[in-house]
Amino acid sequence: MLIQGEIISNSYWDTIAEEINERLQVCSQIAMAELAAQLQVGSELISSVLESRLGTLIKGRLEGGQLYTPAYVARVNAMVRGAARGITVPMNLSALWSSLQQLLQGMDGATGVAVDNSFFQTLFNGLVKEVEILGSLRAGVHWTPAVFASAQKEFVDSFLSQNAFISYDSLHKLGIPQPIQYLQSRYPEGIPLFTMFIHPSMIEMLDATLEDAIERNSWIDSLSVLPSLCGSQDAYKILSLCPSVQSALKSNRALIVGESYVLSDGFIKDVFTRLDKEMETSISLSSAAGLIDEKHPTKDSKGGNNSGRLSELNETSTESGNRPGTERGSKKKKGKSAGSTRNSAPENDLDNQEPVPSKSKKNQKKGKDTSTSHVPESKRSKEDGPSVPSEDWIINNILTLVPEFEEQGVDDLDTILKPLANHLRPMLVTSWNERRKAMLAENSDRMKRVLDNLQKKLDESYMNIMLYEKALDLFEDDQATFVVLHRHLLRTIGASIADMLLFNLDVYNKLKNGIAVEESQSVEPVALSSGERNSLAKNLHGALSVKAVALVESLEGKKVDTFITALSTLVEESGLFLKKFDKKLEKTLLHSYRKDLTSQVSMETDPVSLLPKVVSLLYLKFHNKALQAPGRAMAIAVSRLKDKLDDSAFKTLMDYHSATVTLLSLMSASTNDEDDCASDRITAKKELLESLMPTLKGLVVGTSPPKDAS
Repeated sequence: MLIQGEIISNSYWDTIAEEINERLQVCSQIAMAELAAQLQVGSELISSVLESRLGTLIKGRLEGGQLYTPAYVARVNAMVRGAARGITVPMNLSALWSSLQQLLQGMDGATGVAVDNSFFQTLFNGLVKEVEILGSLRAGVHWTPAVFASAQKEFVDSFLSQNAFISYDSLHKLGIPQPIQYLQSRYPEGIPLFTMFIHPSMIEMLDATLEDAIERNSWIDSLSVLPSLCGSQDAYKILSLCPSVQSALKSNRALIVGESYVLSDGFIKDVFTRLDKEMETSISLSSAAGLIDEKHPTKDSKGGNNSGRLSELNETSTESGNRPGTERGSKKKKGKSAGSTRNSAPENDLDNQEPVPSKSKKNQKKGKDTSTSHVPESKRSKEDGPSVPSEDWIINNILTLVPEFEEQGVDDLDTILKPLANHLRPMLVTSWNERRKAMLAENSDRMKRVLDNLQKKLDESYMNIMLYEKALDLFEDDQATFVVLHRHLLRTIGASIADMLLFNLDVYNKLKNGIAVEESQSVEPVALSSGERNSLAKNLHGALSVKAVALVESLEGKKVDTFITALSTLVEESGLFLKKFDKKLEKTLLHSYRKDLTSQVSMETDPVSLLPKVVSLLYLKFHNKALQAPGRAMAIAVSRLKDKLDDSAFKTLMDYHSATVTLLSLMSASTNDEDDCASDRITAKKELLESLMPTLKGLVVGTSPPKDAS
């Protein structure tokens, strides 16, 4: 052959082959690269030359660029066989070959040649083919010994037969990458779930337990019967395969909630009956709107004690009631008042329906009471539908009425309570609406009476405040007194009107929404706190609520005009109306007021209460105005009568006022000790006032009003 310009005979290569063979038998292994370097030829050439002489001139085996003697091949083959037989778990063969390479290098030392992985792999494949090692090879390098596969099978068979289930995680730990396919191929009668594989016997066992629970009108958590590794999704799938559950669901004898809980129809009906009864007693009663806390009538909407909220403006002040001249006296009694408002409570979550006021004024004749001819309706916004009872209310009451959920250790109560509440809520809403419809039918007559009475009271109270407001103009030049008189009128007559209006609108709203309101609860409280007024106002709906809040805010202002405007707006929105206050009506009211007040002065025996009534009559006499002045403005009111009275009468009035102020100061500072010298002074002052009473009464009693003092 011609190689790189040189002619080489075959006999030369035979001689080279003999030399290589002698060397090979000594070294056991020779690298082809080393031979090519020595002969100064290419590795491919030397490989092709030697391959044709293997088995004849060269007693060896060429593998992976290496020449090995048969004895060396047999030794490595034995090492591979021994190592493979020692493996009991799945293994990647690349790691095994690395271990064998290190072992051979340690044995052969510096003279050894690195054995290629392909040599080991070829020997391994031959051993597998000859069935000298047992197992399965995947992707050429992933070896699973037969002993491991046998252990896998024995474990799976044993576990499944003992427990009727096996989890996919356990198969993953055993080295089975596709557990579902593996199990289905081996156990075709089994049932694959989300996290485990079960035997049909488990369904039979669970089915018997569920059937018993349904027959007993009880409930059961299937997870309490199933293996602890079973999840809610697995439980739901098993339940769907249970014949008793399938039959019960079709006939509406059972309900599945939270994927694993089975509730019998008898149990659900029992819970509904108890909830319905609880709703009837706790929601549909008078406290359903949460506006008046009957147990704590003296607490405001924030829960604070309001026993002193009716603080006295002044002992000498007079306050108008529902008609001119009605005296509340120097000490006001604290009556039953509206209390704690719980707008966030579930049982107060009423239908979002608001009274629609009638805007028509054509049927309202001026100066006449036409309130009995119609009932106010609400300006309807979009109705959100019934929301009684709320989900929270149902859940809280289920826990109270059905304590076995907690007693039986339900881990996550929401998984059963929320679905059960959502299932029961439409039924309870239907029951609520039916009860409310029946209540509305019963309430219709009362609603009309409430509005009729409200209109009558409103007419009377509105005439009073308009009458008293006329007298305030006399003090317009004294801004400080002017503000005091306005605030006094707002906090007495104005507050009384607001309380009466808000309370009755609230009662009407309850009746309209089908809430039972007992007759005893329809009696207006003596007075409401600012917080209670706000609660009542905010409990109304839409524009009515906004205008009611504005009315409450106007009570804290300085002008009666602002209150009158807010009152007029709210009354119009409510479908009611305010009588027109004209000269003729004013004259009639003043005459009635003068007559009533004169009678009171004649019969008055309390020296302190006499003064403001006398002053009011004097203002009627000289100004034809009905004045309501608090104690702090009494001095100014008296001083302005100087030009109207003669000196003697004015001195009597001033002396009486001075003595009254002194008496009230002594009484305020008194310790109620009989030995206290202040007691004697109080007695003396009372006697002085009592002696002056006939003279003071003489200033107004027996006098006739001026013909025209307006």
